[in-house]
Amino acid sequence: MYFAALLARTEDGWEASDTELDDVETLSDLADLAREAAPDEDTVLVLIEQEDAWFGVVRFDGEDDARIYVSDALAAARSSYGEILLTDELLGRDPDDPGDDLDALDLDGTEDGENDNENDDTDDATGDDSLPHGPVGDRAILDDLGVSEKELLSLSGDAVGEIADALGASEVLETVR
Repeated sequence: MYFAALLARTEDGWEASDTELDDVETLSDLADLAREAAPDEDTVLVLIEQEDAWFGVVRFDGEDDARIYVSDALAAARSSYGEILLTDELLGRDPDDPGDDLDALDLDGTEDGENDNENDDTDDATGDDSLPHGPVGDRAILDDLGVSEKELLSLSGDAVGEIADALGASEVLETVR
């Protein structure tokens, strides 16, 4: 079971809205959704949680690039919502590396123009083995909002609730839960 919410920081404090991620397929889609929630270029946090398996925080500050933290990359990779957050940049992958792109494979599983009998010693970065079982991303994502790196790394269980509590936004978050 998933829970996702947007927290937008405004002049009057935090405003929460429940969000459906069914139509969100990319980080760009998520950015559009978040920026609609804060038309004045305020800080917007997207909090995503899958029970006790993993949680993610995506932060948008105006038109700046998204900052992302995922508590467990391996667990998130098994989730369609987690896949949105696990960008090549976040995972340290080269998006131009054909080893990272399943679309570059022919139907027989070889790369375009590659001989079926060639031995390829490169790592296959598309499998779960390449993902860390643990946190990835910007561990200082919430430092200026009162949640230190150490606190972020120690969160478990109801991480989204604990983050909202630390931000002083637990009451508004509960209205959308």
